[in-house]
Amino acid sequence: MAFFDSKVSRFSIDDTGGTPRDLSAFVTDVRGLPGRRALNEVTALADSGARFVPGLEDVPFSLSGLFDNTSTSGPDAVLGALRSHTSDVDFEYGPEGTSAGDIKYSGRCWVVSYDLRSRVGSLVEWTASLQVEGTVTRGTY
Repeated sequence: MAFFDSKVSRFSIDDTGGTPRDLSAFVTDVRGLPGRRALNEVTALADSGARFVPGLEDVPFSLSGLFDNTSTSGPDAVLGALRSHTSDVDFEYGPEGTSAGDIKYSGRCWVVSYDLRSRVGSLVEWTASLQVEGTVTRGTY
């Protein structure tokens, strides 16, 4: 069994021009991947327990991190622009890093919201809510 420190995790997302942007240096939290799928109940009166068939995936996920205004590759430039973008974009999440053979979750997603937070005595932070379009693929780098 192997354990991994989150410092090796990586997250990238395409910007509005389709260029992959590695936001790992700014992301402090990734939640919700690989996500959930619906189970449709098909239990009948004669069954002795509940029965299900798999349904569609519905995978919302969230990111949070530290604000950076780098003009083309910072989270404000990338996620801020994607919030109003008119098409879904590619993303990749590597919980154990991006070396050959490391697990990768990928797919296409929409940025639903991008919010900034300023607090006295604290760094400026951001949170983003995203929605997967289609399914999440589990593969390797």
